Amino acid sequence: MTSSFLRNSSLRHIIHSFNSKMYSSKFGILSHDSFPNSTLASLSPENFTTNQYKLLCAFSMNRRFLCTCTNNPAANQSASSKVGATQSSEPAEGSSGNKNGGQNSGGTQNTQQEGKPVRGGPVSWMSFFLLLCTGAGLVYYYDREKRRRIEGINSASNTVKQGPSVGKAAIGGPFNLIDHNGKAVTDKDYLGKWNLMYFGFTHCPDICPDELQKMASAIDKIKAKSGIEVVPIFISVDPERDTVEQVREYVKEFHPKLIGITGSPDEIKKAARAYRVYYMKTEEEGSDYLVDHSIVMYLMDPNMEFVKFFGKNFDDTSLADGVIHEIKQYKKVKA
Repeated sequence: MTSSFLRNSSLRHIIHSFNSKMYSSKFGILSHDSFPNSTLASLSPENFTTNQYKLLCAFSMNRRFLCTCTNNPAANQSASSKVGATQSSEPAEGSSGNKNGGQNSGGTQNTQQEGKPVRGGPVSWMSFFLLLCTGAGLVYYYDREKRRRIEGINSASNTVKQGPSVGKAAIGGPFNLIDHNGKAVTDKDYLGKWNLMYFGFTHCPDICPDELQKMASAIDKIKAKSGIEVVPIFISVDPERDTVEQVREYVKEFHPKLIGITGSPDEIKKAARAYRVYYMKTEEEGSDYLVDHSIVMYLMDPNMEFVKFFGKNFDDTSLADGVIHEIKQYKKVKA
């Protein structure tokens, strides 16, 4: 019955492969005397029947090896060495097996560690370079925005300092007053010329004389730098005390071309309202009082239309340069 089983060619092939695995693993439970240099296919039925129990025990103890066998000779040798060390019954052989088993265990761990992927550090050179570039870009962007904002603030400050230069404010209008020669004048008498107008009063202790001196100096500088003639005009906001004679004597002290204008209180009020000029009496003690008023010069074009105002913060040079600049811009637009 056993011979019939072994004569089957398919089963012979399976048992032959199993036998090769057993010999390559160096089983310790089956002695060489039981299977002397032969394959399972060449065993006699009697020999197979006698040793079939040992064969089953060998297969049972080495099933782990058969299931986990790999193509790596080092791994197979390590596994077979472990089996041989376990099956040895002598103390010396057991000691040697333990030593070999420890070495093979270390080899297996090295093999497993070699199989693991090598991970890089938390910060690589490429990530550090990208971080550096990002930081430099942020610093550059912040610096550029800071400069842009500072330039915007400076530009806005200069615009406020010099007054509006775009569009036309509702400043100016008709008036009917009297000049320092006693002649009735209106706004139409000054058409065709550039005019620089200032509102004040002759009894002013310091502000008005300073502003009129600055106006007179600027008029001469404008003529010298550009050849443009600008008419300086002084309009009183104290009609009760500033008579024609008083205004005539007052304007002579500053410039020969300075025109002084006065008039009735109602006409002065209308003119001041048209030019958005504030004035009010203060510290009145009998006939001696002061007048609080706006400290502004108005540049009017040849059509007696408002162009720009200049405040007290301008000196004679900056005032002259500002007037020349506005006149050139006006001519460029009209051209």
